[in-house]
Amino acid sequence: MTEPDASFDRRMLEALICPQTHATLEYDAAAQELISKPAGLAFPIRNGIPVLLIDEARELD
Repeated sequence: MTEPDASFDRRMLEALICPQTHATLEYDAAAQELISKPAGLAFPIRNGIPVLLIDEARELD
C-alpha cells in the first residue's frame, strides 16, 4: 500500500503570509520550505503542511 501524496499545494501560497512581517512567502521545493526574505526565515513544510511558527523556522544564511 502506498502513502498518500503529501506534497505542498502551491495554490496555498496565495493565502499564506509570514507571521512576523506579513510579507509574501516563496516556495523552495528542494528544501521543502517557505521563505520569508524580509524576516530572514525559512519555515518548514512537513507532510505537505506549512509550519508557520517562528519558533520552528530556521534563520537564513
